[in-house]
Amino acid sequence: MKKSRLPTLSEVARQAGVGNTTVSRVINGGDRVSPKTLARVRRVIEQLGYRPNQAARVLKGDRTKTIGLIIPSMADPFFSSCAEAVQAVARANDSLLIVTATQNDPHTEIENLNVLISHRVDGLLIAPANSHSHALCALVNRLSVPIVSIDRPIFNCSVSSVLSDNFKGARAATQHLIEHGYQRIACLTGESTLFTIQERIRGYRSAVSSAGLSCTLNASIKDYRSAEYVIESLLAGPNCPDALFTLKNSTTIYAFEVLQKLNVSMPKPIALLGFDDFELATTLRPSVSVVQQPVEDIGRAAAELLFEKFLGSQNGAAARAGRTRRIQLETRLIRRSSCGCAPPSS
Repeated sequence: MKKSRLPTLSEVARQAGVGNTTVSRVINGGDRVSPKTLARVRRVIEQLGYRPNQAARVLKGDRTKTIGLIIPSMADPFFSSCAEAVQAVARANDSLLIVTATQNDPHTEIENLNVLISHRVDGLLIAPANSHSHALCALVNRLSVPIVSIDRPIFNCSVSSVLSDNFKGARAATQHLIEHGYQRIACLTGESTLFTIQERIRGYRSAVSSAGLSCTLNASIKDYRSAEYVIESLLAGPNCPDALFTLKNSTTIYAFEVLQKLNVSMPKPIALLGFDDFELATTLRPSVSVVQQPVEDIGRAAAELLFEKFLGSQNGAAARAGRTRRIQLETRLIRRSSCGCAPPSS
């Protein structure tokens, strides 16, 4: 079956009784077009189902109406929620969102960046695999499109960032466990090279040090098997912990499953508190206490800042658009049963 041909700009102009230039002005916002003509041209565009040739517009230097988002994983609830929030802001600004994942691999990250650049995106959001990467910083500094980092900063370059106060959140969580009377708090995590994890470790260390307690840190958690080995070793050791502070939602889930398998009750003899909320945290028994990040707010703020940068520079607000900003949002301690708090009422 022969496909129907798409209408052209010239056909819109002919049917509306105007020139091609007038149709172009209508498509680009209607500047210097009378209200009556604007309404007539838009009505013809709707009737014919005309769509501008985006490729041709890009060749002329117009916006592509696309933005890129580079995240570690689409399966991670934190980043999938961020992507949803970014998508909503992109749609509100008549733009398409392209999402790529790196699995926190710096080489994949550079490859994805180059692909998005070749697609002429209007702007980029990136959760860097390594905040101190010289290669990433060098590439970012060469780019002319605006960039905002999300969840993690990019150091040594003028890139704005939106992230949680990981240090303060981890310190408050550890202090909460101390206030419950726990004195042997083990901190469990993986991916300790990530900026977010380093900040949470710093918060944990600050709290236990201020309380005069010993620091027990294990950063080797990669999966259930490694979590099982670490927790069994801690339980069999001479200084068995009375609380676990886990720094990722996946680590929290592994720890919960291991304690259940070993028939170790929570919060006594061992309490559990995790960084990052997760979907089943309220329905598990006991329900799991967590540090909750404002995930949607992070994604929304980062996307809005990105659009402010390139739309602001187009509209003449270059000073504000070019300013490097670091937005740090507060976390919340969600008290549930696993840390020793009373179960929340329905």
